[in-house]
Amino acid sequence: MTVSETSVNTVPTPAKESLRIFLANPRGFCAGVDRAIKIVELAIKKFGAPVYVRHEIVHNRYVVESLEAKGAVFIDELDEVPNDVPVVFSAHGVAKSVPAEAERRKLVYVDATCPLVSKVHRQVERHQEGGRHILMIGHQGHPEVIGTMGQVEEGSVTLIETVDDVERLHFPADTVLSYVTQTTLSVDDTADIVAALEGKFPELKSPKKEDICYATTNRQIAVKEIARQAERVIVIGAPNSSNSRRLVEVAEKSGSRARLVQRATDLDFNWIKGAKTVGISAGASAPEVLVEEVINAIRDRYEATVELVITAEEDVTFKVPPIFKDIH
Repeated sequence: MTVSETSVNTVPTPAKESLRIFLANPRGFCAGVDRAIKIVELAIKKFGAPVYVRHEIVHNRYVVESLEAKGAVFIDELDEVPNDVPVVFSAHGVAKSVPAEAERRKLVYVDATCPLVSKVHRQVERHQEGGRHILMIGHQGHPEVIGTMGQVEEGSVTLIETVDDVERLHFPADTVLSYVTQTTLSVDDTADIVAALEGKFPELKSPKKEDICYATTNRQIAVKEIARQAERVIVIGAPNSSNSRRLVEVAEKSGSRARLVQRATDLDFNWIKGAKTVGISAGASAPEVLVEEVINAIRDRYEATVELVITAEEDVTFKVPPIFKDIH
């Protein structure tokens, strides 16, 4: 046996540390996101590239870049769209002025607004028709909030972000009030704001059914469960994704250290170091391929086992617009 052979055979390979991964289910794409992405893909098939999309179709760079590779062009406002090119509106919804401008310019447009967001739009319209001033619980500047507030006349809606905002509200005694919420909020934080509103305005008109969408609620429940079992929680999603950021907050409030990452390259293994258990979830606009990427990156460094934590089963689907009935 040569010296080189001896050294190769006697140097032990360092053993990987063990790590238990608790994988949340439900996680990732919701029905509204799935529908919106499909609409862009079908529009490219029907009309040919390029198809313009006003704002990110969903808040995820991987998804946006994948659609760009297929022929989508993402823009901020309609004035960037040429006159002879179709345009898609994002899943977050748009103010009424946007389709009105598209119609004025005779643009072909497709609205990919999530049906659950559209439901809130109709509620806002009905509240205004009923002579009520509307309180919207949501985050300043979020596209969904801008779109919802843009369904009615300016000044008809007051935005509420915190319980402290409720304390500062003052209306004439004869003001009839109602409220709606952004669909991607923290369930617990929103409940606190609603309780404060109802305590201050006993005659407040509430939605017939909660506005926070099923997917947001389900993912927060799942994250609470994995946070109870894991020392660290990784949420896969974009920094501008409201529902993903809420998942991080929910995990932290449930007793675990949590971080938001966009994909595996964002993982900080020094932050994971020392932990024996890690939870993983993904926001409603994060594709499953990024979940698999993160798990594989962890497995490169750890002897990792994955345990699925199921808190709900989802079977919701939304139809695409009739304009695509002949496209497969």
